[in-house]
Amino acid sequence: MSVDILFTGGAVRTFDHEAAWVEAIGVTNGRISYLGTSADAPSARVTHDLAGRLVTPGIIDSHNHLLLGFDDEAVSLEGAQTLDEIRQRIRNHAQEHPDLRWICAENAVYSVVQGRRPDAGDLDGLTDKPIFITTYDQHSVWLNRAAITSLGLDTGSSIAWGNPERDSVTGRATGWVTDFYTSAMTRAGLTALQRDIPLYSPDRRYRKLASSLDLAAQSGITTVVEPQVPLAELDLMYRAERDGRMRSRVITALYHPVGADAAFRSDLREAVDGAPQSSRLRLGPLKLYADDVIEPHTAAMLSDYANRPGHRGRPTLPPTEFAKLLTELDRMGFKTHTHATGDWGVRVALDAIEEAGRINQTRDRRHGIVHVECLAPEDLPRFRELGVVAAMQPRHCSPDLVAGTWMDNVGEERWSRAWRFNSLIKSGAHVAFSSDWQVGEMDPLVGVYSAMTRAGLDGRDSWTVDERVGLDATLEAYTRGGAWAWHSENELGQLRIGAAADLVVWSENLYNLSPAEILEQRADLTMVGGEVIHDAQNELVSG
Repeated sequence: MSVDILFTGGAVRTFDHEAAWVEAIGVTNGRISYLGTSADAPSARVTHDLAGRLVTPGIIDSHNHLLLGFDDEAVSLEGAQTLDEIRQRIRNHAQEHPDLRWICAENAVYSVVQGRRPDAGDLDGLTDKPIFITTYDQHSVWLNRAAITSLGLDTGSSIAWGNPERDSVTGRATGWVTDFYTSAMTRAGLTALQRDIPLYSPDRRYRKLASSLDLAAQSGITTVVEPQVPLAELDLMYRAERDGRMRSRVITALYHPVGADAAFRSDLREAVDGAPQSSRLRLGPLKLYADDVIEPHTAAMLSDYANRPGHRGRPTLPPTEFAKLLTELDRMGFKTHTHATGDWGVRVALDAIEEAGRINQTRDRRHGIVHVECLAPEDLPRFRELGVVAAMQPRHCSPDLVAGTWMDNVGEERWSRAWRFNSLIKSGAHVAFSSDWQVGEMDPLVGVYSAMTRAGLDGRDSWTVDERVGLDATLEAYTRGGAWAWHSENELGQLRIGAAADLVVWSENLYNLSPAEILEQRADLTMVGGEVIHDAQNELVSG
């Protein structure tokens, strides 16, 4: 016996119950062909000495907004925690780029102004150009007065890509826009956004996509789920495939906006059924929204927000209408990938999935609920009972992201409902971890660290520590759990004979390290179907 490539002398965590750990792994014709000891390993065309490093199945990132990425012509507000810092970055960018028609910025945090949301007045005096800022979760936009005027909001006009807030006394636009991402990815919203805001031109969106795909390969991600692609931008995915930019496998979820009709659903079915067969690009699931997000009080909660008595938010659709929609999509053969953050939003999604199964008598559809930030105790066992995937993001629970606005809005008495990773896994639910790039860092080791510690990246302020998850369970949620979520468990998510050779070599054996030390590691080598798509040290060369 001979193999094409042999990895030997390491620690190989297969996540195959037949042989959980081996020392060596062989690859032939893009598939796993040997698992066993280094001493018994076959000859190989190329032998790769792992020198004790860890090999795992490739990371399956089950919720990663490749199309968002970062724009090199926009101001990055990542890490900016004060209004002064945000103002300084925007001022500098405006002065350095006097030719720009709009000043665009990304990744603002909600808590940058104490006790209230930011408004247009907070951006006064920086530039006479319109300013357009997205929040880190992409669900809100912050405008200056020039942008309000440019968009006609000062005269009472509406916009197709969001809901402008207005002062309750004067009726004037405040500069804050909610429901951005759900509105922006509709046909009308995207058309208006591309007309109004240079950041959203097709070429700039494609550059973001290509850059995100490069980062995925570098991060050890072998399958990535782009969870919200509007039909109008599907050509960007095909372009990336034609250009050879899809080195990782990509599963594309198409966006079903609120209010879309039967004709639109037929368009979705036609797009999926007519998609060319490809090992690197697959269409199929549909993205829905059961509610919005907790930070601007727009997620649906079962009881009042702690700091806003009388207000619970609301579901995106009345629960009976949402159930009717999901039941129809289930009948049409679609798997759904539903955003739900508030405990009421999660319940609306679970109820709809249960109703669809009862009416259609479908089995093993594996509908997913994304985020599950706040989960009522009585709903926790329903994930296992209904076969629903909890597609969750460990980084989102970090106190450096949620302290202040999220924690204050939910209230301490409900913190025990927050990101219940450990409880869901122990219940037998299928949990698939992901990054939610670029809401969170794409590096899966940041997610691993966050799941293990429930702390900020500086190691401080761990909270809700009963929901911490060990390294092995965390990696399984990033590999085997993700494969099951996308009906790929026979091909991906574990290293076993005959499976696709999708794997990652880490820079150390992560099982020998503390969480803080894991945070310092990297993917040394990423392989998809036997093809090396990332090799940090040029270690694996043909010969």
